[in-house]
Amino acid sequence: RSRGAKARGFRPVSASCLCVVGGALVRVARLGAIMLLALPLNVIALALRSTGRVPAPRAMAVDAPATLSNAALNAELKMQLLTAAASLDRGQSYNPSSSDAYSQRMSIATGLIEQLVAAGPPLPTSLADLDGEWELVFTDVAHGIFRSSPFFLAIQESYSRAGQPEKAELFFKLHELQTCSWGVSKIGRVAQTIDASSGMLYSEFDTNLLSLTVIPILGWFKLLPTFGGCVITASSAALKEESIEMEVLYTTSRPVPGLSGLRPLPGELGKRIAELIWSLKVPVGAVWKLLPWNKGAPTCAVKLVYFDGDMRIVQDPGGQFFVYSRPVAPRPLDEKLASLGAA
Repeated sequence: RSRGAKARGFRPVSASCLCVVGGALVRVARLGAIMLLALPLNVIALALRSTGRVPAPRAMAVDAPATLSNAALNAELKMQLLTAAASLDRGQSYNPSSSDAYSQRMSIATGLIEQLVAAGPPLPTSLADLDGEWELVFTDVAHGIFRSSPFFLAIQESYSRAGQPEKAELFFKLHELQTCSWGVSKIGRVAQTIDASSGMLYSEFDTNLLSLTVIPILGWFKLLPTFGGCVITASSAALKEESIEMEVLYTTSRPVPGLSGLRPLPGELGKRIAELIWSLKVPVGAVWKLLPWNKGAPTCAVKLVYFDGDMRIVQDPGGQFFVYSRPVAPRPLDEKLASLGAA
């Protein structure tokens, strides 16, 4: 053994050290050069340090921030959850109003979320930790993923304050039937951008209108053109303990790249009208007071139950989960907010 090692310029090394092997702590004595070559580099370094050949590091290793410490540990759970989310179309495939199809898959996905929450690292205490852009990848809420918007969360809260939470569910069900039936509307990207410096949360969802308007008996051509845009709800936001508290301030919109916007008239006049529509900033407070269920400001809150730096999970007052992830293809709001004069 030593002859072959010497021929290649190696000399046996005697060492005694503690190594992690198969999850157990094992004391290894008299490691030879050939054995060292078969071990991981970190174990080799530990063995050499015990012989005095490698100087000990000058400073102790610093632990990773608590909010990121379990990101790698939960990778398998997160992968399973994202796979379930993809098979359920972010949760839209399950619609209890029409059938129990996919109910088992939805239960599995919700179970994965609960496991992830139980294994989560300590939650952040500052809204700044949540800063940046987030995309909705899954929700187990019924009747529309649009319910992640603070506007609809505020409607839910208003009905709950009035002691009629079941009417909120009826409202969401009817809204989904009116907007998503017969291919009239389809929800695309759903996202949130948090800006702690200004204390704001911007919620977005893309809507594609008339994307499936065909009559198979008459032909496969489209009867009406597809158009749409991105609806933005701006809310003030503050993180208080584990609750993200919001108050809806205004709504606006912006074009979606590659999707025709609302253009009521052709030519330059139509273009100007479309630009005016995109630049509208509609305060919610004035309209909110006219709604029959409202008895206060358009406020709402969700509970932060999981955060590891690249995934964030919140829970609404009804117990439903909304899972957000950092976007693969970001679509910043900076240009839109600058045009509105917002922070």
